[in-house]
Amino acid sequence: MPLDPQSQWVLDLVKQSGRPSLDSLSPPQARAQFDETIIALDAKPAPMAAVEDKAAPGPHGPIPIRVYTPQGLGAGAAPLLVYVHGGGWVIGGLKSYDALCRALAAKSGCKVASVDYRLAPEHKFPAAVDDAWAALQWIAANAAPLGVDPQRIALGGDSAGGNLTAVLSHLAREAGGPKLAFQLLIYPSTDMRGGTESHRALSDGYLLTTPLIQWFVSHYLRSDADAADPRASPGLTRNLENLPPALVITAGFDPLRDEGIDYAKRLMAAGVRTTLSHYPGMLHGFLNMSGALDEAKRAVNEAASALAAALSKPA
Repeated sequence: MPLDPQSQWVLDLVKQSGRPSLDSLSPPQARAQFDETIIALDAKPAPMAAVEDKAAPGPHGPIPIRVYTPQGLGAGAAPLLVYVHGGGWVIGGLKSYDALCRALAAKSGCKVASVDYRLAPEHKFPAAVDDAWAALQWIAANAAPLGVDPQRIALGGDSAGGNLTAVLSHLAREAGGPKLAFQLLIYPSTDMRGGTESHRALSDGYLLTTPLIQWFVSHYLRSDADAADPRASPGLTRNLENLPPALVITAGFDPLRDEGIDYAKRLMAAGVRTTLSHYPGMLHGFLNMSGALDEAKRAVNEAASALAAALSKPA
């Protein structure tokens, strides 16, 4: 399928802006430019009943967590999505993911807790894993004061956040908890070694380029050897049995396409109830572009519907 015309419009807009590529910037400069771009392309932030900033104790200091409570949420303990943002472990945060987290909360009827883990290169692998894991454990342990049903906690994220979601799902299984009811994997990075056909065929021209991927990886990993660690490349985990049900969303013009599809198929083969939803005309990062892409709106609605179904109270 060809590139969606709206995706092409985004590519043209980025080109016409004259902005430098992220990999030509310092990490602080790239973070600022990324935030501006995402906020401009995303949908208007949905109103919430409450937005609260919390902090979970982490291995190297407090981890900021922003909790979104949608309007119309009934009384009693609520379902919750713990959201781990993307950005190559180097960029992204509470600000750039505010609109997406609000949309998922509003459309699913679930609370959303957005985790602001430490970023590379100031904090290299496995700092992001350690922070996200500590945040998940704290949220589960504090479900009651957070107004959350501990039996209805989902975990999700996009790109680097999808990578961390897969890793944390493995850690939770091995540790015997926290219990996760669902995992939302949005164009996840599952194999830091690259080498798939989509990496080769889509190396340039579609936002996430090979130089940008290398920029992210070089900032995040301590050495090439880290790429073989399942905490960095969750697709290298041999046993995928007994993991939470999953929705895996992939994009056709995304270098990470093939590793996401392969991971979804391996989950299915391991007996994990998994839905693979492929958007053939879309780019990497498209869920953050609901203000420009109709398919992004559809994908956000699909993710929210899957969350609502997975976290609904049993009859």
